[in-house]
Amino acid sequence: MSDVVISVRGTAQRRVAPELAVVSAQVRADGPDRASVTRRVGQVADTVRSRLKALEEGERIVRWSSERAYFWSARPWNNDGRQLPPVHYGTVQFRATFDDFAELSGWIGELSEIDAVQVDGVDWRLTEDTRARIERETASEAVGVALERAKAYADALELGEVVAVEIADHDMLSRDAPQPFAAMRARGAAAASPPPVELEPEEIVISATVEGRFAARA
Repeated sequence: MSDVVISVRGTAQRRVAPELAVVSAQVRADGPDRASVTRRVGQVADTVRSRLKALEEGERIVRWSSERAYFWSARPWNNDGRQLPPVHYGTVQFRATFDDFAELSGWIGELSEIDAVQVDGVDWRLTEDTRARIERETASEAVGVALERAKAYADALELGEVVAVEIADHDMLSRDAPQPFAAMRARGAAAASPPPVELEPEEIVISATVEGRFAARA
């Protein structure tokens, strides 16, 4: 008797508490005088940079980076269609990674008290080792779901033992090169406010979808 081929899809999902938080912030200033804007951005950026260095020396932060300063000018238009005098702008962007969320709250609280600093948000993440482990476990669970579904079909048809013929990521069945399974990360955002800043990290969602072909003896 010939085999019956059963094609199924399996999915699995994990929700994991974040381990890292990456804060994106920038020093911004604008005004009619280029020198004043440049001086203001430089002074505030130095203050932020000094504080980050202190956190790093105290091993209270994972890492941080600062991009070079950007300065530009633009001439706005008023409602009457007349071009106004130039306005000068300056900005320096910072990124800081924390694994201690209490330190993170304190840092955002400090930034919120500096007029020229804007906190753009917080990106919640996992460490590379944890993410890789959870992705492997989720992929394995998805394969298990696909196998159980194939067995259910085989039992309903009163077929024999189910044997895997092909397993692939979603939409990759029978293609030459499989791609990594789908993974999603939930992001949380935190706005700056006077200390203490209460942060509630969103869980990170990692999901996997696989497709499989199984053979069962008719």
